Amino acid sequence: MTGKQSLAAAAREVLLCGDARGKAALAREVAAKWRAGMLDADAAIPMPDRPNRPARPELLLPREMPRRSFKGERGRVALLHSLAHIELNAIDLAFDLAGRFQSEGLPRSFFDDWVAVGDDEARHFTMLEERLAAFGARYGDLPAHDGLWQAAEETSHDLLARLAVVPMVLEARGLDVTPAMTGRLDAAGDRASAAILETIYTEEQGHVGAGARWFRHSCERRGLAPQETFHRLVKRHFRGALKPPFNAEARSAAGLEPSFYEPLAG
Repeated sequence: MTGKQSLAAAAREVLLCGDARGKAALAREVAAKWRAGMLDADAAIPMPDRPNRPARPELLLPREMPRRSFKGERGRVALLHSLAHIELNAIDLAFDLAGRFQSEGLPRSFFDDWVAVGDDEARHFTMLEERLAAFGARYGDLPAHDGLWQAAEETSHDLLARLAVVPMVLEARGLDVTPAMTGRLDAAGDRASAAILETIYTEEQGHVGAGARWFRHSCERRGLAPQETFHRLVKRHFRGALKPPFNAEARSAAGLEPSFYEPLAG
């Protein structure tokens, strides 16, 4: 025994923090401790079924979300708020990955990757919340949907399913839609917001890449064909077809070839 706190215990603390700013700050603190060698990845403890959340925003089913235009300042606030909600969920998704699958016999580099992803997501959330404040708004002012964590619940039993659905489907979708959102912000003269999205877009390619890399690694360990396994798991655990058009250049840069996602397109 080293006497160090386990990474799983620290990840659990991140998930159980119910304050949005506090969660982001704690995620960055845990990442710094991991990089400094102050945490061990040698103990498996149960992760919570759901992360704690602040009282606001109100969480709705995706079909209950009000339709919003992203025109004008109010529209930009709505866009930034929706992205902040995605990034807050992404903090929990990354640390859940780092904590939930400790018993899989994975190398330290797996945990290096997902702790780093969680650190990025926490920084993204903070950037977006600070930008909301510049408009006199804050995270929690608008309702948000709970679909992202539903994907985590659906895949909590299987590392391959989690990697297929979260980084390789949901985060890859961000690569498809972010350039157009950035363009709309630039067209509105909002360079500060556009610059945040450019940072997120660049770093999310690395997150998708980590998902694709560890998906292949885990398939090889189990003697499975990666593409066939991806198709089977997405059909089983993701509701609906994948939505084109796809950003093939960014997806390929992340190690996600068209043969993975095009057969699943609606």
